[in-house]
Amino acid sequence: MELVARIGFAANPQHSNFKMMIRKPTVLLFISTLLILSALQTSARSPQVDTSIDAFWARFKLAVINSDKGGVAQMTQFPVTMSYGVPAIRTRSQLLARYKQVFNGETNAAKCFATAKPQKDPERPKEFTVGCDNGSGQEVIIYRFVLTKLGWKFKSLDNINE
Repeated sequence: MELVARIGFAANPQHSNFKMMIRKPTVLLFISTLLILSALQTSARSPQVDTSIDAFWARFKLAVINSDKGGVAQMTQFPVTMSYGVPAIRTRSQLLARYKQVFNGETNAAKCFATAKPQKDPERPKEFTVGCDNGSGQEVIIYRFVLTKLGWKFKSLDNINE
């Protein structure tokens, strides 16, 4: 009773100070909960997905130009589909073994990629392609890339003449 008498308003829930004491912690708890949920939702999306085609393309083409086979393999989604009649590349080790076939077989990808620009199809926002000349003067060798949960990845090679 002595404590209540000192506070004065604690025994009277109608008192405005009593209502403020209840509202402030409730509002703070609500805001804190929202912030925590927002942070958890953001961290659940980790690792951060790089959706920038230009940033991915810069890394991928540099890896090809520098013959960084391991780097290219990390930026590849398996299996890699190939031109008609050519077996798919199913694993990282197969890509490393067939690297020359993929990037120097029908075209010089390093030379092509140095100046090539990604081609985006508005109807397929999760894909882009890069075309390379096979020596005929036309871009008939098509490298296709797809957006995955982990970011952009090399997915297929096609010769549109076959």
